[in-house]
Amino acid sequence: MSVIEAEAPVGRNTHEKLRKLIETAQKHPPMKVAVAHPCDQVSLESAVKAAALKLVEPILVGPEQRIRAVATEHGLDISGFEIVDAAYSQDSAAKAVELVREGRAEALMKGSLHTDELMGAVVKRDTGLRTSRRISHCFIMDVPDHDQPLIITDAAVNIAPDLKGKVDITQNAIDLAHALGQKDVRVAILSAMESVNPDVPSTIEAAALCKMADRGQITGASLDGPLALDNAISPEAAAIKKINSPVAGRATVLVVPDLEAGNMLAKSLSFLADADAAGIVLGAKVPIILTSRADEETARLASCAVAQLLVAARRANASAAIQ
Repeated sequence: MSVIEAEAPVGRNTHEKLRKLIETAQKHPPMKVAVAHPCDQVSLESAVKAAALKLVEPILVGPEQRIRAVATEHGLDISGFEIVDAAYSQDSAAKAVELVREGRAEALMKGSLHTDELMGAVVKRDTGLRTSRRISHCFIMDVPDHDQPLIITDAAVNIAPDLKGKVDITQNAIDLAHALGQKDVRVAILSAMESVNPDVPSTIEAAALCKMADRGQITGASLDGPLALDNAISPEAAAIKKINSPVAGRATVLVVPDLEAGNMLAKSLSFLADADAAGIVLGAKVPIILTSRADEETARLASCAVAQLLVAARRANASAAIQ
């Protein structure tokens, strides 16, 4: 019996979709991940359990004595892990980022430091991990009674992105969907309505994003918008509104107007629909695993699995380019 099977929750949500992501990721070699400041039980235990599932090979970055003390206190075996000593949380973030820049790590994982501390090191212009893409966040939601994982973006990083930012946010999510194994990626650009209304800017941006996809400026998916949430995910609602498109009622990716809308949507699903979510930051040179101490263990491990699938996709693309 695997670690995941042994700790299956007894509630309505059995995390079937997140478990499948973990099982798929286990088919690939583990990735090297720099774990920034794993100085509490939850963050260190997450790294240990992800390593036990062959998802990651952790490099622990933080105050060595403190990390070892946490491991001893909670009975965690870290004897096989490399530890890079760092003086304090910001130093841990900087050194974890440097491991990526040196090619020694293929992903970053947040430990017990603040998200702003880690992301501050990531976005530094001279020493960070910026690319030409806007950095964005995706929730991969496991919603009971929904047939597949639902990607929601951006509900954590970009507060009020403009049209240019939404192009990158959308493309990041599409690339993630492909890495997760989705063959037919269907993106709904959400607003409060399905008609373009000059008084509602998000409807105009939605229409522009769809036209940009028609012109090849966004690739790899079918886009439709503006769509309200009901006619994005409910075939019945789409039929009532007479919306005929490959996306309406069948969306696999939801692009929200702004962070507030996305955060409310994700939390509504979590607290009212018993959903759970893995989380990942995209658009940097490597995937960034952002977990919360409030996350269930399966969700934390699924976040590692999502990063591993992204790394596996990048490895495959690099190998194909060489050939």
